[in-house]
Parts: sequence; structure tokens; C-alpha cells
Amino acid sequence: MNAFELLGADVKWDGKLVRVGIEHFRYPDQTEVSREKVWHPGAVGILAIDDEYVWLTRQPREAVGESASLEIPAGKLDVEGESPLQAAMRELGEEIGKRAGNWEQLKAFYTSPGFSDERVWLYLASNLSDDGDAEPDEGERIEVVPWPRDRLDDAIAECEDAKSLIALLWLKSAPALTDR
Repeated sequence: MNAFELLGADVKWDGKLVRVGIEHFRYPDQTEVSREKVWHPGAVGILAIDDEYVWLTRQPREAVGESASLEIPAGKLDVEGESPLQAAMRELGEEIGKRAGNWEQLKAFYTSPGFSDERVWLYLASNLSDDGDAEPDEGERIEVVPWPRDRLDDAIAECEDAKSLIALLWLKSAPALTDR
């Protein structure tokens, strides 16, 4: 694998969620390249399951013109000093009003490494209970969708969100989850 050296970056825009700009690199053969980049704080996704349901959400995703995107509970790493697991625990309460007795990290992945450093940590949450202390995020329009696990293929067919598809396809191929 070829190594490269980061020479610097020019930030063109710094917003609430992302920064956008250009990074410059040098390869061992002295070739220099520039790449457009979106810096993102990272995110978590939660595959929340019980014996009967996989807990999903429907929410508007204006950026892609979707009024009711079917997704797993998820959120940004936007609290200073919070680990991905702590963010997942917080987001599970904020998005669907649940807490989990068992947590397992399934995977961490980049969403679009060709232009962004956004990394998503995907967790399996089980042994669910209601979280009476949970406060929903202000301004979000989230519908909680307890999706029957015996209709998992229908959720996969309807879903167009990458992190959610990864989670749902993992669940479909997972060995028995009775021990988790």
C-alpha cells in the first residue's frame, strides 16, 4: 500500500454539522494531489431489538427529498468527551424512548471515504426497556416504528439509508440472537 503525507488543508466552509474544504497530499514519488473533503464528527447507529421487534424510526430527510425515511435510531457524535457507546445510549433514549441492558459493537465503517471522514459506529442493543427519563431532541420529527422481526425482508426492501441497511442485513444473516 502506498503511503502519503498530508501537506495541509484549506477549509472553505465551516458549518454546524460539517466542514468542507480541500486537503493536499504528497505521495512517496513526490506527486502532489488535492482532494475535496467533508469533515464530519462521526455518528452512531443502533440496531435495537427485542424478541418481537426491530425498533426503527421514520423521519424526514430533506437533503434527499424523503418525507419518511425508514432508519435505525442514530445520531451524531456531537457531545464533547462522549464516547460512541455513550452517544448510542443517549440516542436510543432520545429517538425511541428506550434503554438497553445489553450493548455490543457490531461494526464501525466510513460512509463515503472518497470525500468524507464520517465514521459510523454500529451497535446491537437488546434487553430493551422504556426510558422514562429520555428527552427527545428539539425540532426532530421522529415516528417510532416497532417493526415485526418476521417482516424483516419488508424493512430491507423499503429502507434506502446505508447505515440502516447494513444493520438490517446483518440482523437477517446473524445467528440466533437469543443469548444477547
